[in-house]
Amino acid sequence: MRRANRHHRKENLHNVDLQIMSSVTLEYDDRHRRRIRMIDDMGENFLLDLAHAAYLQDGDLLEFAEGQAILVKAAKEEVLEVTCEDLVQLVRVAWHVGNRHTPVEVLDQGKLRLRYDHVLHHMIEGLGASCEKIIAPFSPEPGAYSGGGHDHAH
Repeated sequence: MRRANRHHRKENLHNVDLQIMSSVTLEYDDRHRRRIRMIDDMGENFLLDLAHAAYLQDGDLLEFAEGQAILVKAAKEEVLEVTCEDLVQLVRVAWHVGNRHTPVEVLDQGKLRLRYDHVLHHMIEGLGASCEKIIAPFSPEPGAYSGGGHDHAH
């Protein structure tokens, strides 16, 4: 079985010279991994075998020993796209979403994207923002300290 043992983040690919052989499309919950058997988008098995758990972002590469790679893609899933009228509303909505430790993707034009949740939908509309439930890829911010999540007690 092929074994991917190196992870290259999309923002660090400028010095990486790999032949992309396939892709693997994963939902958000399936993109924080260290070691697991996976199936690429062409139906071929491979083993993800990283030294440490990593958050796999859309556009990252998983490297095989032979100099080949698989491109990571974010799967389409049920998300809530939030549109704010101005910067103050955007900051207010982002604060409330972040206060609930909810993963969020920051988009252009004052928009946010988060996984669909009817309670958050109601809360965000209560703050005056517009919400639309859509099916789209979800690539939230990876986290300021560890590439995803944090460690502190509440």
